[in-house]
Amino acid sequence: MTGQDILWRPSAKQVEGCNLTAYFRWLESERGLRFSDYDELWRWSTTDLEGFWSSVAAYFEVRFHAPAKLVIGGTSMPGAEWFPGATLNYAENALAHGGAEPALVCRSEAGPRRELSRDELRRDVAAVRAGLLRLGVGRGDRVVAYLPNGAEAVIAFLATASLGAIWSSCPPEFGVESVLDRFRQIEPKVLIGVDRYDYNGRVYDRSEDLDRIVGSLPSLEAAVLVSSEERGAFPKRLSWSDLTSEPEELAFESVPFDHPLWILYSSGTTGLPKAIVQGHGGILVEHLKQLALHTNLGPGDRFFWYTTTGWMMWNYLISGLLLGTTVVLYDGSPGWPDLNALYRLADEEAVTCFGVSAPFLMACRAAGLEPGRQFDFEVLRAIGSTGAPLPAEGFDWVYEHVKSGVWLGSLSGGTDVCTGFVGPNPLQPVRRGRIQCRSLGAKVEAFDQSGRGVTGQVGELVITEPLPSMPLFFWNDESGERYRESYFDHWPGVWRHGDWIEFDQDGSSVIYGRSDSTLNRGGVRMGTSEFYRAAAELPEVEDCVIVDTGSLDNEGKLWLFIVLSAGAALDSELADRIRRHLRTRLSPRHGPDEIRAIPEVPTTLSGKKLEVPIKRILAGESVETAVNVGTLQNPESIAALTTALGQRPEEPC
Repeated sequence: MTGQDILWRPSAKQVEGCNLTAYFRWLESERGLRFSDYDELWRWSTTDLEGFWSSVAAYFEVRFHAPAKLVIGGTSMPGAEWFPGATLNYAENALAHGGAEPALVCRSEAGPRRELSRDELRRDVAAVRAGLLRLGVGRGDRVVAYLPNGAEAVIAFLATASLGAIWSSCPPEFGVESVLDRFRQIEPKVLIGVDRYDYNGRVYDRSEDLDRIVGSLPSLEAAVLVSSEERGAFPKRLSWSDLTSEPEELAFESVPFDHPLWILYSSGTTGLPKAIVQGHGGILVEHLKQLALHTNLGPGDRFFWYTTTGWMMWNYLISGLLLGTTVVLYDGSPGWPDLNALYRLADEEAVTCFGVSAPFLMACRAAGLEPGRQFDFEVLRAIGSTGAPLPAEGFDWVYEHVKSGVWLGSLSGGTDVCTGFVGPNPLQPVRRGRIQCRSLGAKVEAFDQSGRGVTGQVGELVITEPLPSMPLFFWNDESGERYRESYFDHWPGVWRHGDWIEFDQDGSSVIYGRSDSTLNRGGVRMGTSEFYRAAAELPEVEDCVIVDTGSLDNEGKLWLFIVLSAGAALDSELADRIRRHLRTRLSPRHGPDEIRAIPEVPTTLSGKKLEVPIKRILAGESVETAVNVGTLQNPESIAALTTALGQRPEEPC
């Protein structure tokens, strides 16, 4: 580590006042455990699972209805049982903080600003809970939402959880078939939805789509319409005001620690999405640990993450309520009316922890934004980044053009666990281009091809001890076969996540992209994110996606699809310069065989590039079977990409 690598260090005051320091002291005073530094604490947290996770529950005073018989029943994966015998309710813990302080601040492109106090949130959850009870919703029933990122989604989720029912959501920008691919699997009893939404300065009518969705879910017994224009009720439908018209006292169903809380979904870009079930207790203790100890959130903070109700970061964001933190929601485009929209929001709402995706930060950099010149960001202390690896240049841009003294915390994990395996640490320095630490309780390692842990070289990201927020099961996977195949088939008993990662001796790491989209050229393997960092150095390349069509037995072609910067044109001279730069910057084997210009890179709704589906298209698979366009942020981009495939090499799109 060199001094030039370090972009931020916590001050003595910050170290003294952070939640992680308070936890160190609590462990010493209450448990007689003394640790010299974070690394020693992490090693204990991943070897004494019972001691660590019991301390999390005790330190945060988790509200149990019945105590656990033990902390963990076996450590095999899959199959570890957490806190057997314990009962609780996630919603009760999320709504434990009452008072007049704001619980939610809701902003959108078109609607008025809304603010709900903690007491008002409890009142509204109680009203929706009573309405769901009248509709016959009870423990284990599924309540689904077709809702934007607003107050109603949070209220309905907490009401559902309070009953021991199971929540699942999709944003209204999802296509009908994408919604049905998810909701049909879980046979919901009630749907709560909207018939319109605003995005990028436009109003999108979803009334016909909502009719199709409701009509295609035979298990539905009721549908609730959330609308600013309350339309009359009709078969199977009622309004939000009808649902909330007969409020009752707030109560909480006591459920087992591993009772299902919500169902999340894999991207579904290449097949039917996996319906991932996570539990009340596992999510509760994991999010308390991650948000308080790693993100340093607590009462008085304002926590924002740009997300939709279809991305796990929405669930992660809402868990800020567990800590008495004010959760700031935004519904709309991050680029409307301009790319400063989210920074303007952060400044106006005094956001203390501001979360976005790495592709968003890189888009701001490419656009030459300098939000630090326009906004004070007086109380902004932390910026979070996830969704893709953040290149070193992205770190530089944040510190040079947003706020020099901010704590930049890059986070990587996944929908599968609804948390981060590696992420921020308030006690350690931020190094350029690196994720600060391995998360407490997460025994994350890099494995070489022989299944041995390695440091200082790229390997497969694996988890070798169970985490409480790992899926309970996949819906409609009674035998557990699909679950085992997804994570445990490669190395039995070891969770293989599907990313390339490299750890340094200090525990910091770099993610190099998906291991199933690796660039393997003549035995030289490289993650796609490393390639993207090199390509970003070229001023003519605004964005790109790289695909290697080879396999273990056959070296194929390396295809580079680029989005050109304004004024640039793809000709043979530029193509040669791109190849020379990449061969010099990476290796002589990593010059693209084919280069095509495209208007935009196809991405999922959470901003991930479609590397694997594009690889399947290049292998000859039809677009219809290779990718579900309803799951894309920009469905039209696939047609443009296939058009580019038919062009002559280096011919502009």
